[in-house]
Amino acid sequence: MEAASDAFIRFLATERGLSDAYQLSVRQTLDALAGWLRRQSGELRDMGTDELAGFLSMRKRDGLNAASLRITTVHMKVFFRWLVAQGYLEMDPAEPLLAPRPDQTLPQTLHATEITTLLESIDPAQPLDSRDLAILEVFYASGLRLSELCQARLEMMDLDEGFLRVTGKGNKTRIVRVGTKACEALQDYLKNARPTLVTKRSSSHIFLSVRGSALSPDRVRQIVKRRAALAGIPHNVYPHLLRHSFATHLLEGGADLRVIQELLGHADISTTQIYTHVDRQRLKAVHRQFHPRA
Repeated sequence: MEAASDAFIRFLATERGLSDAYQLSVRQTLDALAGWLRRQSGELRDMGTDELAGFLSMRKRDGLNAASLRITTVHMKVFFRWLVAQGYLEMDPAEPLLAPRPDQTLPQTLHATEITTLLESIDPAQPLDSRDLAILEVFYASGLRLSELCQARLEMMDLDEGFLRVTGKGNKTRIVRVGTKACEALQDYLKNARPTLVTKRSSSHIFLSVRGSALSPDRVRQIVKRRAALAGIPHNVYPHLLRHSFATHLLEGGADLRVIQELLGHADISTTQIYTHVDRQRLKAVHRQFHPRA
């Protein structure tokens, strides 16, 4: 099992070009499956559909929610399909498995006034303040994923045209729009703040730490959370919340769903359609609040 898992992860990295985060997620699933297999004193070649269903049942008892179980099922389907293609197995035991339907939880968002409060709470007079404002402005203006912002480099940016080229899930590249306010914040940061953070070892990453290295995802999460707390925002604010707010506010403003899909980098429009449910929820709330016979 361990040898097959290692070979599969190498396949994902070298032939599919999938991200480190995706490889880690698959590795965690396969490690859990290997541990369960050892406890059952079984072998990989003896795995059948019933055994895989038993593994999923165990993971559900361990507390995995429907979304996580769905991801685990997909990982196993891809893994066992690859094993058959490589000749490790004759039959695919994961093919009959049905992935559980994900919970219909709606993404949280910030209100437009809260976004304004957050952004206007930062005075970019100091280098780190200028950097943090630019980070928040870009998140909200462009709807970037956390990994996309952390990986963004100077050569990927064209502020004269207001565009940024980013690499998203599946190593796919797309062009995102950078709004006027975000461009202004970026120009201020690049002119007055970033030069003070650069060291001899600095790369061309746009956003740098106090040591001159590229900001890590964990550090960016801390920055976003800290800035929201200082602004008095009474919510748990994190980078993806700004992405959700970006998409929701575009939809509320009348943007076409296909355009939002393109801006977010969603491969399937069904992923984007969740924001239509958010908008319906808002309409219901407004109707209940203001209609005399609601």
